Amino acid sequence: MALLPDGGTLDSYRRLFGLARGVENVPFLSWLGNSVLVTVLVTAGRVLFDSMAGYALARIRFPGRRLLFGFVLAVMAVPGVVLLIPKFLVLKSFGMLDAYGGTVLPLLVDAAGVFIMKQFFESVPREIEEAARIDGAGTFRIFWSVVLPMSRPSLITLTVLFFQGSWNEFTHFLVSTQSSEHDTLTTGLAHFVSGGLGSGTQYPLKLAAALVSTVPVAVLFLLFQRHFVLGANSGSSKG
Repeated sequence: MALLPDGGTLDSYRRLFGLARGVENVPFLSWLGNSVLVTVLVTAGRVLFDSMAGYALARIRFPGRRLLFGFVLAVMAVPGVVLLIPKFLVLKSFGMLDAYGGTVLPLLVDAAGVFIMKQFFESVPREIEEAARIDGAGTFRIFWSVVLPMSRPSLITLTVLFFQGSWNEFTHFLVSTQSSEHDTLTTGLAHFVSGGLGSGTQYPLKLAAALVSTVPVAVLFLLFQRHFVLGANSGSSKG
């Protein structure tokens, strides 16, 4: 073992992307495609539904609104590992086990995202919405065309957090998938580390796969770092 390697090689990356000959390649591209598909759908769904739910709890008056918000806070207090067996049973009952629907639908709404968006929407001056309502805009039009564009820093912050959370999700995918066809990067790498490709430690291959899998999240954070910091500090600056 040495701090600096004695010569470099791209053999591990060739195996990851199916370019090596004479050895068993890793289905890394299949894992990558599944992770991209699930992460994009989950991130888009969470940002949309959490924003709509947060605005409804912040601005729309309806019976049971406070009780519903209390349920949202209660869900945030429940450890995710407690829900693994109920998730498995529900997905099996609905015939969604080992399918893309079972990996995406249970993750489309996040209680923490609803709470964050509700707190942000309550900080928006009501005068802006009242002016739009005088101009004839309905509730959804006010939300979509007036309030939502104002919450851009918060939306970008949630997008980065949801993307990272979905990309690194492991326990839910482990419960909702069974076949290798639906393996994501996390479950695929877990099977790989546990000896999925024959004997030997294969540290270069494992570390190469781990490095490549971290690139999308790092790139996303670097691109939206300024907006992420603004969104994270928006509450303190308004206070």
